[in-house]
Amino acid sequence: MNNLTIQTKIFGQQIIYPPQIGSTNVELKRLAQEGAAEGLLYLTDEQTAGKGRLNRSWQAPPGSSLLMSLLFRPGRWVKPHEVQRLTMLCALALAEAVEHCTGITARLKWPNDLLSTEGKKLAGVLTEFELNGEELSWVVVGMGLNVNVDFSQVESHDPLSQTATSLSTLVGHAVEREPILRNFLERVEQRYLALQHGHVPQTEWAARLAGMGQPVTITHLDGSHQTGVVAGVNENGALLLQQNDGSTVTVWAGDVTLRRSE
Repeated sequence: MNNLTIQTKIFGQQIIYPPQIGSTNVELKRLAQEGAAEGLLYLTDEQTAGKGRLNRSWQAPPGSSLLMSLLFRPGRWVKPHEVQRLTMLCALALAEAVEHCTGITARLKWPNDLLSTEGKKLAGVLTEFELNGEELSWVVVGMGLNVNVDFSQVESHDPLSQTATSLSTLVGHAVEREPILRNFLERVEQRYLALQHGHVPQTEWAARLAGMGQPVTITHLDGSHQTGVVAGVNENGALLLQQNDGSTVTVWAGDVTLRRSE
């Protein structure tokens, strides 16, 4: 992917592409703090210390996945409480790129995973940011997409062997990473410019939301639980959860588990 040609003006015009790194997010955050320009893409073939939400590990065989982070500098037009909008647009762009290049429909599991239609994990998204006073100084969105990972070779005691899948597994043959990356970056730029002009991707995100209208259990960061029915997301990416009494509450963070209907 060293000779990547992308029809963008911002995202992916500058690329750092070492074959192996600890974490693309860690490296890009460092560069952001040093003043790197918006649109910088940090890409690698292997992460030795990749992570997802809640410090969960993210590992994949060398060259088997798309492992990358993108730098945003939205300034004043994205407020800190709106930062999840960047997660939403990146997840949507990745889902659309996968569908365009492979024909695979990707669903979105709140708050930041891509799933196959069978409910297995295809990708994860991790957003981190820094504030300058009351404004966003920078935002780094990291993504890991299982492209050619063979989870049948993962040891059976590893939860990933049961909960994750890859594009190659779903289509039955190896999948090229470069076309997906190119399409993704172009779609990110289109959606980012649309966001600048006031188009929030709430409707498109909700249309791909796994579990819509279904009963779920939310596990909060403090270990407490909350149940309800998924009613959608708000314009800033928070989950809308309908309660038994018909009221709707807003959930900003947590893990979702689908429940069987009573």
